[in-house]
Amino acid sequence: MRHLLLAAAAAFVAAPAIAQGPARPPKLVIAISIDQFSSDLFEAYRPHFTGGLRRLTEGGVTFANGYQSHAATETCPGHSTLLTGRHPAATGIVANDWIDQSAPRADKTIYCAEDERVARSSSSNYTVSPLHLRAATLGELMKAASPRSRNVAVAGKDRAAVMMSGQAPDQRWYWDGKAWVTDLKSAPLPRTIFAFRPAFAAAFAQPRAGLEPTPLCKARATPYQVSPTLTVGNGTLARGAGDNRNFRASPEIDGATLAIALGLVGEMGLGKGPATDMLSVGLSGTDYVGHSYGWGGQEMCLQMLGLDRELDGFFAGLDASKIDYAVVLSADHGGLDLVERLKAGGVADAARLDPEFTVQNIGRQLAGRIGRSAPVLLGGSVGDVWIDKSLSAADRRTVEAGAIAIARAHPQVEAVFTAAELASTPMPSGDPSKWTLRQRYRASFDPARSGDLLIVLKSHVAAISKPGVGYVASHGSPWDYDRRVPILFMAPGLRPAAPAAAADTVDILPTVASWVGLKLAPGSVDGRCRSEAATCR
Repeated sequence: MRHLLLAAAAAFVAAPAIAQGPARPPKLVIAISIDQFSSDLFEAYRPHFTGGLRRLTEGGVTFANGYQSHAATETCPGHSTLLTGRHPAATGIVANDWIDQSAPRADKTIYCAEDERVARSSSSNYTVSPLHLRAATLGELMKAASPRSRNVAVAGKDRAAVMMSGQAPDQRWYWDGKAWVTDLKSAPLPRTIFAFRPAFAAAFAQPRAGLEPTPLCKARATPYQVSPTLTVGNGTLARGAGDNRNFRASPEIDGATLAIALGLVGEMGLGKGPATDMLSVGLSGTDYVGHSYGWGGQEMCLQMLGLDRELDGFFAGLDASKIDYAVVLSADHGGLDLVERLKAGGVADAARLDPEFTVQNIGRQLAGRIGRSAPVLLGGSVGDVWIDKSLSAADRRTVEAGAIAIARAHPQVEAVFTAAELASTPMPSGDPSKWTLRQRYRASFDPARSGDLLIVLKSHVAAISKPGVGYVASHGSPWDYDRRVPILFMAPGLRPAAPAAAADTVDILPTVASWVGLKLAPGSVDGRCRSEAATCR
């Protein structure tokens, strides 16, 4: 018996490990981002998915405990991490926009995906560009390794398309509020776009009836009055003719995005060329629904089930083309549900931000102390705050100390960090679920773009003081409801699993790089290859 046990043990030791992931590089890698798709939202609807999202969760590796580990949980920073393997501190994308007091224009606010050097450009009327993205994307690296690889992006937002594809992609298309457009002036106009535009315009010009709620969605249809004229929670996502706001806040924009992406796959022969191609798809409907209604009501239920159906059709189209493809799906950030719904559900600390707590009000208090009438602070109500750079060193110290004291004394403020404190903090690594607040902000901090002060609101304090149409709930905090996002991998040969361990969105690039045999320079990424989803070397 002893000899049999020794022989069995020897055989076990000598047996080769079973490879995890594709046996050969897939011909097409598809990265899908669902804007504002928190782990909380994913887990709430996971049992009810029957289409594309169910296929991903049952047929691949599901990290429900994924993280956008940094504090700047906004669209642009989040998308900048997905396919670069770098935190915002390295990508340079510290927010959707920031203030550059040295900008040679009256508007000192810089949009993350603009080229402010263009004449007459402003942060609200800008020229789309990847100028500010400092890290290479997966598609860029694949093209550098094999120039015959194609890098294509389609998204509901320009910043999602730009941050996922990076510099000089082959095609990049996004919805600008009026039409599907591109910033690539030299790229040929695809037949897909030429045919899609008039068909879409005709459909968009017609009203869209509300979606029929299922019993699951009806059970979530509790109305909440968030202002004297606005009630949300029981809507059906109907749209008037040409109504861009309600078009965006529905599965309709995601269906259009996926239709364009699938059309480009066929027209360009993505996945059928001599090298692996990269397709990035940014689905923005969930974010607009979340902002407009929160995520706990009937509206989000209709969005989730509709998105699940749209993804199912997208994968069916890919299957019909016989393409060898692999998928990774994640999100740019999560989101906080409607404050009124949270309070009704027992979240006692849920609250809206004091409307008097603004950078402008704090700045007015401090200006009097130094004999100034002009603003001494720049920024919004929370997050990054900039001190007027024209102040003397002594006045700057007075303003900084005063702003810190006022902010820390406010009952809705958790902490205030200075730029000097964050600059002296080592870059965090390891399990993102264990990072301190200061570490989360360090991962988002860039000394050239971040504020002089970072004001942190307490958990469950919504930065929206006065809700209005299209904007009743939001995100952007360092708390886990904004940081936790699912990370799903699906590829031929990948054994289904649901690891409980925390993962980071910066792990996506090194993991997918292993699928396609892409060698990464040591120290070039912040993430690590996940052995749960790849054979890491």
